[in-house]
Amino acid sequence: MTAPKLRFKEFDGNWTRYKIAEATEYVVDGTHFSPKTTEGEFKYITSKNIRNDGLDLTNISYISKDEHETIYKRCKVQLGDILLTKDGANTGNCCLNTLDEEFSLLSSVAVLRGKKDSFNNNFILQILQSDLGQNTIISSMSGQAITRITLAKLKDYSFFFPELTEQTQITSFLSAVDEKISQLMQKHQLLSQYKQGMMQKLFSQQIRFKADDGSEFEEWENKILDNVIKFYNGKGHENNVDFNGEFILINSKFVSTDMKVFKKVIACNQKVFDDCLVMVMSDVPNGKAIAKVLHIEDGSKYALNQRIGMFVFNKLNHSKFFQYQLNRHKYYLAFDSGVGQTNLKKEEVLSCPIHVPCLEEQTKIANFLFAIDQKVEVVVQQIEQAKTWKKGLLQQMFI
Repeated sequence: MTAPKLRFKEFDGNWTRYKIAEATEYVVDGTHFSPKTTEGEFKYITSKNIRNDGLDLTNISYISKDEHETIYKRCKVQLGDILLTKDGANTGNCCLNTLDEEFSLLSSVAVLRGKKDSFNNNFILQILQSDLGQNTIISSMSGQAITRITLAKLKDYSFFFPELTEQTQITSFLSAVDEKISQLMQKHQLLSQYKQGMMQKLFSQQIRFKADDGSEFEEWENKILDNVIKFYNGKGHENNVDFNGEFILINSKFVSTDMKVFKKVIACNQKVFDDCLVMVMSDVPNGKAIAKVLHIEDGSKYALNQRIGMFVFNKLNHSKFFQYQLNRHKYYLAFDSGVGQTNLKKEEVLSCPIHVPCLEEQTKIANFLFAIDQKVEVVVQQIEQAKTWKKGLLQQMFI
């Protein structure tokens, strides 16, 4: 029997394989020529605006009415159509169009519209976003510098479909799952915004903590980083790789934009101090890790490479307080050196200005912000769990 493992009990018929060309009444991509205008009243959607969780309009472009009308004659996008990235780094990203207005598309985005009496757009979308759909897309990609899929290949993809009633039932259920994920992501965004707002008020001293006895803390001192740390440079260990080694290398990939840990096991002798900060001193041009700071609580398992600086504090200062302060402020003056990387001068880093309250106030601020971080991390885990659960559902609900 041609049917999925997981199914609503009221359905029992076989599913039928159809090509995308058979399941859709409209498959086309946007303009193959870049518009000359950069201002106007009509939105211009490109691959950067297509995300699996919906349209991202934070960095939207606009074009003139004349150019829009020319493009729109070729590619008439409707509310509820599927938008799919067909070339570039985000090839395979897809979402439903939620804009009830005319807009123009670049050729990097394709539009798909299911035959309304037989195929549900959201069902087609869920298939394309599933492992089944993504693997189909990846296997058909061509190009090395710029990956792409053609409309001909897209139309030739084939998947199993149930009758429209079952498609609708499945998509209603999965839409509820998507809504839960969306709510969690909104909660994450609000917590992150709250943290940023509180950091602004705390480090500008609009809000001050008081001592345990209710008294006011003394005024903050203005210093430079060199006054409160001892600086250590990392060393080059990449040529001494031993995956049965003892230490985890801290490099620019370790200190990522979301502060997650990327582990690389190596054999070397230089260890990292406990309760210290590490900062990326060198990264690729426009690298997002440059000047990022991470707190290392237990350094016994780590080693530094030459792109990393280590800050060791004395007992009169709270390292995590300075982690928050240094990550918030872009004090560092980056410069290009050689080919393919951006560096920070040690002298400029050590001379960057910092604001230093007493240890007790440092501790209160660090603990307060860390408590928010813990709440954010709980939501991040909930999002990942929900996405993993949905992924498991898709594997069982589609064939």
